[in-house]
Amino acid sequence: MLKEKIHRRIETGFQEMTGIRRHLHMHPELSHQESETPEFIAAYLEKLGIEVRRGVGGRGVVGTIRGGKPGKTIAFRADFDALPIQDAKDVPYKSTVPGVMHACGHDGHTAALLVFAEAMNEMKDELSGNVILIHQFGEEAPPGGSRAMIADGCLDGVDEVYGAHVQSQLEAGFIYGRDGYLQAAEDTFTITVNGSGTHGAEPHLGADPILAASHIMVALQAIVSRHADPLKSLVVSVGKFHAGEADNVIPERAVMEGTIRVFDPELRKLARRRLKATAASVAEGLGCTADVAVEQGYDSLYNHPEQMETVRQAAGSRYTDIEPIMPVEDFAYYTQHRPGAFFFVGAKPPGTETSWPHHHEKFDFHEPAMVLAAQTFAAVFLEAQERKA
Repeated sequence: MLKEKIHRRIETGFQEMTGIRRHLHMHPELSHQESETPEFIAAYLEKLGIEVRRGVGGRGVVGTIRGGKPGKTIAFRADFDALPIQDAKDVPYKSTVPGVMHACGHDGHTAALLVFAEAMNEMKDELSGNVILIHQFGEEAPPGGSRAMIADGCLDGVDEVYGAHVQSQLEAGFIYGRDGYLQAAEDTFTITVNGSGTHGAEPHLGADPILAASHIMVALQAIVSRHADPLKSLVVSVGKFHAGEADNVIPERAVMEGTIRVFDPELRKLARRRLKATAASVAEGLGCTADVAVEQGYDSLYNHPEQMETVRQAAGSRYTDIEPIMPVEDFAYYTQHRPGAFFFVGAKPPGTETSWPHHHEKFDFHEPAMVLAAQTFAAVFLEAQERKA
């Protein structure tokens, strides 16, 4: 059976997959600064005889495998950028670039997609339909790479699109996902409260921006508790608060920075409106003014139910439904343009009670998860071809 042949081929490629992953881990590149990584990917695919487009959307790479029989064109995406974090692991494949490491598993995503490509290319005469390999840059840093690659045609002719992410804190050996919203949208905000500085012993002679900012921070909690539908998820968090330099001086201004995380687009708009209105009115009531800047981050990631069912069928007994999560992912834009689904691959090292989370300086993952990711992609491709259009 074709699926078993492809799965066996992927299994035999585990050592190669691990070698690729560790090479990339040792030579990470930051978002929107990638140069060696996309060249490595393109050269690898070309060596296999796969049709390659370089520079897609700027730094992306797109490969095409044309099956020997008619069928759907299915795209699979892997990201390849790293993070500005110092690698603190004591392993032979530790990052060689100071202050930069693959702390989210993108090196594993790339390795899995490359060996998946090798296996599918070897079986291409038996495949119905085409395989599109989307190797994306810049996922970690908005505006991300997905929108630029989409604008440059990476989804042209594509019928469905799928992506996967290893998860170091989910049990290895299983696939996780859900219909509908899987990951949140994110906006970041900066509130600058302007007052009038004065001596701390004479507060009546000024307007205290620290007091006003503190009341604003408390009042922002009402966006979630009093303005949002309690059946819909919303987070408004202040993560940074800075004001003043001396203990006996009321400063001219106070600055807060924070994040909004939400799934529902209308609730996202409401949160922005209430944030601005709350900051302005509370500041005014305390004799200050507030300037509010909201920077739009990624949209929420929506899984189309039909394509998610394809993933379920492909994963079989290894599949588990999960609740949505608040971290963001710019795969969201692919499923805005084509039917598709994104799923997680458990990669917690077996036998461990806890594992380092993503974006941690000691992050690592169970490398056999890459095999499961690639095999699930193969099963998804075959399942999608069998499903009626």
